[in-house]
Amino acid sequence: MALLAAALLAIWCVGMFGRGYWTPDEPREADLAWRMSWQAQKAVPLLAGEAFCEKPPLTYWLAAVPIGLIGAQAWVARLPNLLYAMIAALAVGLLARRSVGDAAGLVGAAAIGTFLLSYQVAIWLATDAPLLAAVSVALLGAYRGFYATSTHERVRGYLLMHAALGMGFLCKSAVAWMVPALALVTLALWEKRWRELLRWELYVGLALQAAMILTWIGFVYVGPDGLAHLKVFFWNNLVGRFTRVDAPNELQYAAAHRNSPGKYLIELPLYLAPWTLLVIAAARRAWLQRKSSLNEYRAVRFALAVSLPSLAVLSLAATARNVYLAPALPGAALLLAWWAREIQRQPDPWDLRALRATSILLLLAALGFAAALCIIGVDSWDSMPSHADFIAISAAGLILATALALRAWSAASADTGALAATPIRGCLQRAQWSLLLAYCTLLVGPASQVYSRVDTWQDLASVARSIEKDAAGKPLILFAPDETTRAMIDMYARTDVVLIAGPIDSGAILRLHAAALAAPQSLIVVQFPGRSPPHGRLRELAQGLNRGADAEPALSWLPNTKFRLAMSYSLPNGRRYALLALRPDGA
Repeated sequence: MALLAAALLAIWCVGMFGRGYWTPDEPREADLAWRMSWQAQKAVPLLAGEAFCEKPPLTYWLAAVPIGLIGAQAWVARLPNLLYAMIAALAVGLLARRSVGDAAGLVGAAAIGTFLLSYQVAIWLATDAPLLAAVSVALLGAYRGFYATSTHERVRGYLLMHAALGMGFLCKSAVAWMVPALALVTLALWEKRWRELLRWELYVGLALQAAMILTWIGFVYVGPDGLAHLKVFFWNNLVGRFTRVDAPNELQYAAAHRNSPGKYLIELPLYLAPWTLLVIAAARRAWLQRKSSLNEYRAVRFALAVSLPSLAVLSLAATARNVYLAPALPGAALLLAWWAREIQRQPDPWDLRALRATSILLLLAALGFAAALCIIGVDSWDSMPSHADFIAISAAGLILATALALRAWSAASADTGALAATPIRGCLQRAQWSLLLAYCTLLVGPASQVYSRVDTWQDLASVARSIEKDAAGKPLILFAPDETTRAMIDMYARTDVVLIAGPIDSGAILRLHAAALAAPQSLIVVQFPGRSPPHGRLRELAQGLNRGADAEPALSWLPNTKFRLAMSYSLPNGRRYALLALRPDGA
């Protein structure tokens, strides 16, 4: 348990505290939390001073606490994420321990902490991290309630579920209900226990959840534009995720992140990486043992009820993002925990093959990190603060991860003729722990050095501060900005700007002319399309591959206006912006 806790804390701390705000979404979420730390009215989040009704405010309330005490640095805003990750791992671990056994609890916690998608969710400043934690706790309560043997135990389980779902609702609205509700209905159908859905114990906790949610709704309602905000929260942002609704273009959420048939199934192996092959081996074993007794197969039924119905529902939605599936990952973690127990009881050659193949995948991942680190070293050697640290951390991480992956291969290469013997079971445990530590080593050593380089591509704060310096004492106009641009100017430049909404067309350009003529000293911030070319030695390589890589970015509509390019700003492999001013003659 101590080894697992140390490994998970290491990868979480590197991912959460070892980098700045990254696009997409994190700059926006940071501005929402920063605003929440000092805005007077707390019921509705504000993005650059305007109501942002996509998500309820609990995530921003919690992030605002350390921001208000320490500052708006990225690591400060992500401090609550460490708590969310720990809660999710603990809840899934307890669920696996209760449904499978003591040792399975460690496997369940390790899986939910290291699936690529759940790791991304844990380290990302967004509402998905607290949502995953809340749903994990709710599933633990649902399991305890559904399989309780006494009324008292059933009430406690379902009360835990409702309390967690209330918190989840305040993080990301009614989507928090989807996984637990579908799981309970699926279990009742599968086990032919419809009476469980009629028990009063299941619904008594609704009063607790309603008190939490309705209190917040009441504060929104009595605030400015309360009804309009509630409509966006509960109509545009919920129904509008599944189909197009009657709303302005900026509130048509179904138009963004379009879904496609089979998208989640196609991407599922990536979400479960690097344990994809182990989950497939677990699914195979679950199919082979489908005729087991009800008690022996209970954990598998619960795991599948958590994962598959939610996957089916999300596949029908109009929008699709990988993080939408994160609340269903506890099901995959529980299935993996059950598999880890079963292979100790009766190992199978297919299980050994899955372990060996996973060790190969981790060796390939180490090679990928090595290639990335070589490119980083060549590109930014002269600007590195410490060459020795870069070499030592990278080399140590790669060597240790490789050694652990090879150890896992060796442990999983036992004689298949002796699968029933006790020594092979110890080898299987060593293989699993070696794979986990190899993966965590890659996320701590090489990944930390990659993060430091990507930070230079994502340093929007430096761009915003440069814009503010060049525009000192002059009015600032944001022309057709996206949420990231609005957030970076609000946090790092100034909070008082004129906003000309997009898209860029003749009408928007006319509005821009009128705003600029009303304040002739104004400067206009606009984003160049595309990304800037690499800097450093990678720039020379890009020039060799594409002679147009160094071409100056252009705004196709600019020559037909009264504006000129005053300044330009760019990040290597990142965003680029222009600062425009009225031409001296106004022509």
